[in-house]
Amino acid sequence: MATKQRQQVRKGPHGGMQLVLTEDVPYLGKQGELVEVKPGYGRNYLLPKGLATIPTEHNLRLLERYKVRVHQAREARIADLKVLADQIRRTTIQIEANANEEGHLYGSVGPAEIAKALRSKNLLVDADAIKMEGPIKELALYAVKVQLGYEIDSEVQVVVVRPSEKK
Repeated sequence: MATKQRQQVRKGPHGGMQLVLTEDVPYLGKQGELVEVKPGYGRNYLLPKGLATIPTEHNLRLLERYKVRVHQAREARIADLKVLADQIRRTTIQIEANANEEGHLYGSVGPAEIAKALRSKNLLVDADAIKMEGPIKELALYAVKVQLGYEIDSEVQVVVVRPSEKK
C-alpha cells in the first residue's frame, strides 16, 4: 500500500515558509524570487491563487527557463515603453473646455480627459499612468507627467483652450 508523500515546505531563517513567486506580488517580491512568508499567508493566499509555488528541484528548473522568457518579454516591453515615452514627449495635445471670462473652467480637466486625448493621437496611455497634483481648472499650457511603468516617465504638453466657434 503506497502512501502519498506530503511535500515538505522549507523553513526560512526567520521561521516562515519559503516559496518561489510565480507572479510579481506587490510589497513582497518579483517573479522568480525566493521569499519567506508567514505560513498562513503562503498556505491561504499565495499558493491557492497560484502566485507562488513550493521550491522543489523540478519547480526551480522550470522557473529558470520561465525567467529567461519573462526577462526577454520584459526587455521588449521596456523598449516599447521607451519609444512611447519619446513620442509622448514630442506631443502637444489640445483639450477644449468651457470657461468664464477670466479663464476659469466651469468643470475641470483630469487624467481621464488627457488619456482620451492621447488615445486620439494613437498613443495608448491609461488614465492611471497620468500623474497630476490636482485637476486643471484654468485655460493655459501645462506639462503633465506620465508614468508608464518600469521606471519610465515622460511628460506631455497639454493646452486647455475654449471651444472654437463652429459655424
